[in-house]
Amino acid sequence: MKRAYEYDRELIETAIPKILSEEEQTWENAFTADDRLWEAVKLLWGSHVPGSYAPERVLLAGIQSMYNMGYDVTEAEALLPKALEYREKGDKVKLTKLTAEVFHLLNEAKKIEGHRYHDFSCYDSFEKILADSNFPEYAEKPDVHSADFFDKIYFGWKTQVVGASFGTALEGYTTENLRKTFGEVREYIRKPSTYNDDITYEIAFLEAFREKGYDLSSSDIALEWVGRIPSGWSAEDIALKNLMLGIFPPESGYRSNPFREWIGAQMRGVVCGMIAPANPVLAAELAFKDGVISHHNNGVIGEIFNAVLASMAFVEKDMRTLVLKAIDCMPKNSEYKEIVDFTLQICKETDNYEEAWKKAENRFKEYNWIHAYPNAAIEVIALYYCKNDFDSCLSMIGMMGQDVDCNAAQVATLFGIAYGNCIGQKWLDPLPEDIKTYVRGYEDTTYRALTDLLISSLRKYWKK
Repeated sequence: MKRAYEYDRELIETAIPKILSEEEQTWENAFTADDRLWEAVKLLWGSHVPGSYAPERVLLAGIQSMYNMGYDVTEAEALLPKALEYREKGDKVKLTKLTAEVFHLLNEAKKIEGHRYHDFSCYDSFEKILADSNFPEYAEKPDVHSADFFDKIYFGWKTQVVGASFGTALEGYTTENLRKTFGEVREYIRKPSTYNDDITYEIAFLEAFREKGYDLSSSDIALEWVGRIPSGWSAEDIALKNLMLGIFPPESGYRSNPFREWIGAQMRGVVCGMIAPANPVLAAELAFKDGVISHHNNGVIGEIFNAVLASMAFVEKDMRTLVLKAIDCMPKNSEYKEIVDFTLQICKETDNYEEAWKKAENRFKEYNWIHAYPNAAIEVIALYYCKNDFDSCLSMIGMMGQDVDCNAAQVATLFGIAYGNCIGQKWLDPLPEDIKTYVRGYEDTTYRALTDLLISSLRKYWKK
């Protein structure tokens, strides 16, 4: 095996001296690299969501998220006026320096004694989750070689893309402002696009699963991320940077990551349930392996929640029953369990979804709209009140706002799994036949291709 120094010596010993012109005397891509760094810093302090143009200040929200996790962020909050001032003025030097300082302060932040977050357990291993959870067992598993199973997976993908396409134009707004602008939303508000990040990480997961099956590791999935996904946002952006520095899961999910309990893992949970049909404990284990790449504790439990929902949807047809059973599966001393229990209780005490959401929205006012908690509440409310009607369920999710595309995509998938072709032409006719993504190797794919990828791999490794 050739040693590293041998490659290095070969490089210098074969290099022929050259006289450079003035224009050539610079590092390759040096100026564009500076621009990329500045653009990244600017986006942290002010941007608009690509699909809906909702405004966001992601690092400001990261400070907020660290407080939600029981850390003292007063020093970082004190820098916010200056950060917004430098962002407005376009001061590259001062804003870049301040951004580094904020991340440092968040990394060094001390726990707040008596904060409610610390009353709950930290679930940083799947063994801890197993010890505190109650996953049902289903004696009968689906026939994965049947035409019916193919339809469930095919329409699982199709309903997922419908939900994502519907929600992309609505995310990041409140119920009040959505209703003022659009009235009651019951269909696409514009021509749908399949191009978003909702299935991005699911495809990377499936590529790892194709190679390793149910024995895949978090690192196997992480390597597919860095190979196939060129960029991310919030938690996934931090994780990708960590991975490229050789910081692998689970550390990649929590190191210097104030977004580690946001929705990014929760938004990709159903794929784990799709490859573990009627086996919720297996779905949960796969979701944990996937979740810790970019998230931690409750952020990972959010992915488990959706994975369990999808797994049980192969058997449970009633959406209210399904969500009740999924809630019962969550680790009993997690804050996530307290959140979904709270939401379920207000559903039981309230006559309609809007009143239930008003109570939940008030409870979660200190959480960013991309955090896992308000969006988990939206899923619970929609599944509780929808009466197994796809259109009503999507409309409720749309009108509750927050991270609509992620919520709609995950919940819509449950309908495809449970009922197969359950969606009307108003959803299908405007939808493109092909799927555009930014996943390397899947820039232009189809529902059939994703179905074949999942089913062929599942059948290869499947054991009842």
